[in-house]
Amino acid sequence: MEKKEYGFRQGMRDGVPISLGYFAVAFTLGIAARDAGFSPLQAMITSLLINASAGEFAGFTLIAAGAGYLEVAIMEAVANARYLLMSCAFSQKLGSDTPMRHRLALGMTVTDEIFGVSIAVPGKLNPFYTYGVFSVASPGWALGTFLGVLVGNILPIRAVSALSVALYGMFLAVIIPPARKNKVIAGVIVISFAASYAASNIPALASLSAGMRTIILTVAIALAAALLFPVKEGSDDAA
Repeated sequence: MEKKEYGFRQGMRDGVPISLGYFAVAFTLGIAARDAGFSPLQAMITSLLINASAGEFAGFTLIAAGAGYLEVAIMEAVANARYLLMSCAFSQKLGSDTPMRHRLALGMTVTDEIFGVSIAVPGKLNPFYTYGVFSVASPGWALGTFLGVLVGNILPIRAVSALSVALYGMFLAVIIPPARKNKVIAGVIVISFAASYAASNIPALASLSAGMRTIILTVAIALAAALLFPVKEGSDDAA
């Protein structure tokens, strides 16, 4: 059986379903941008420069409410803090000889879905694979935002709600394949779902922002999994 090469072309192929999901979900983001006074072009450029759904939603909502620059900056930092953890994981996935320019460029491509497919690549990550995914996925997100501002309010409310569900479908498409191959990953996913639900109902944690809860749970669960089920260096899963 021929071994699959995870280069730019494969990244583009893997980026197609992510792009379609982004396109659908971004319609609701476009409506939020329109309520904040953004034109279709302004909203599209914002989505091209900011690869963060929760961060953009929070930003547009605060802008619509007349929040100040400092408040928006603090909220963006909290909402997007989880990307620091993803970037750290990315650094472990890259080969030691990966140039700094690629490391910096990859930091600008990190989203939940792009991170998910990139970290699942066997062995060390070829930066051009992630570039391929990003080159297809990002335009889908930007175009969806553009059209959301332009025609989003014309769509029925039920249609908009149905489009927003596509994001959860993308998450399932990212986590199910590796979970079927590895029982440890499957167990960690189940525990993560249960812990997330519990954290949202425990008073001490429920008072925190969703982004902060995500960071706490990610660090705690990842640390426990690393201690209980360490991966040997040199194996495909170790990279």
